[in-house]
Amino acid sequence: MAKTKEITSRIKSVKSTKKITKAMEMVAASKMKKTITSVLKTRTYSNLSWVTVVNLAKSLNNKHEKHPLLTSRESINKELIILISANRGLCGSLNSSIINKAHESIKKYSEPNNIQTDFILIGKKGSSIHRHGYNIAAEFEKKDIETFITDVRPITQMIIKEFLSGKYDKVMLAYTDFINPLEQKPRIKQLIPVDTSSEDQYLGATGKSELLKTDLDYIKTKEDKYLHDKYGNYEYTIEPNEQEVLNELIPRLIEVQIYQAILESNASEHSARMNAMHNATISANDLIDELTLYYNKARQSGITSELSEISAGANALN
Repeated sequence: MAKTKEITSRIKSVKSTKKITKAMEMVAASKMKKTITSVLKTRTYSNLSWVTVVNLAKSLNNKHEKHPLLTSRESINKELIILISANRGLCGSLNSSIINKAHESIKKYSEPNNIQTDFILIGKKGSSIHRHGYNIAAEFEKKDIETFITDVRPITQMIIKEFLSGKYDKVMLAYTDFINPLEQKPRIKQLIPVDTSSEDQYLGATGKSELLKTDLDYIKTKEDKYLHDKYGNYEYTIEPNEQEVLNELIPRLIEVQIYQAILESNASEHSARMNAMHNATISANDLIDELTLYYNKARQSGITSELSEISAGANALN
């Protein structure tokens, strides 16, 4: 009898957990739809803006005076990584994947060259990066759904100021790229300065489903091919003053990249959470079925035992 009570209690507990995971799945699905809409609305503009800044950097390569945000430094002593993570857990391996991606990138490219790395965190779960011994320079709040480009302006101003002052020689962006509701991919790209002379070892452009081989010459999707054919081979004539225009344009393009990366990460987070909660609900159903089977077997065994005892008592009286 005690065994059936334990199984019944366990079944009730699993059913309660199932209700929670099902509710969380529905909430995540609702948020996912909104964030995917935001990503798709801005992705083309973000990709085109990155094509623009890369082509600007290429067009200025042969000039004696290049813009400081487009100029690579001969020696890299210190770098800054903007790490975008979720505010909460229960979204599978999303947070650990982007943290591990950043750590592996540092181990592969920065540590062998004695490059010191600092982090700017966007999202609460990125704070676990300090376990690897990295310094956290600043933390910024990340909204779950409604993110405006004005929210990333302080981040853009900070990283540009730190780069121009010489505190950092390179600024990277680590985020989770939204491929589709079932696939999210951790990515790292170089924001400042724009490097067009070497292979994109840190992954290349927001919204791509494949790693670019060299700059923007190898493009997979039809949309990106269209953008490259239409805008990628243009030469830019800047009027009235090149320096003045670039001072306004390049920070804005960098701002757009950070904004798009946050949107990509938000869509990835809610998609991953919806999938995790969906899988948890299925597992709860399977566990309930299994426990119900155990309960029925235990109950049948108990009834059989009681009938045997009754028969034995009746035989003894006779």
